[in-house]
Amino acid sequence: EKKMAPEMENGNDNNYRRKRSPPPTNIAENWFRYFQYDPDNDLPGDVRNILLIIATLIATITFQAGVNPPGGVWQDNEDSHSAGMAIYASRQIAFYVFLISNTFALSTSLLVIVYLTYKFPLHPEIWVATASMMVTYASAIFAVTPHESVRFRYVLLAGALPVICRCVFQAYGKFCRTKGTEQ
Repeated sequence: EKKMAPEMENGNDNNYRRKRSPPPTNIAENWFRYFQYDPDNDLPGDVRNILLIIATLIATITFQAGVNPPGGVWQDNEDSHSAGMAIYASRQIAFYVFLISNTFALSTSLLVIVYLTYKFPLHPEIWVATASMMVTYASAIFAVTPHESVRFRYVLLAGALPVICRCVFQAYGKFCRTKGTEQ
């Protein structure tokens, strides 16, 4: 059992900040250890805020990359390509890897945002905005991707995989907790 500082025990943590040790003198050797997460010194609210910033940055970057694919889109209908289709799609395997990875990163970051804002005010609106963002992303990548170059079921699976994994992990955790209480 962890011992709380008197300010924390009284419920007044506004003026209390846990102290982190000073930076190492040779930061080149110890920077990773110094900056890594420390549950004894890092406040949960601060950690949540940092994770929200990181997840938002990832969502922003991946959404933008899906809507405006690398290399842009063709501007004309010449040489066996169509205007509005992704230039990068001419490299079929590389574009396929890009779409799957980008979709996986976007859906994972959106899942993190939804989880970290659970029970926040306006949470249902966050769900609606998140779902709308995924629909917008999907319609954008469908619009710029030549249908013969990608099997969209794999892209859709990449978008659903983080949610499926989270559900499986939670069900497994719940199963383990119920098994532990029965014994």
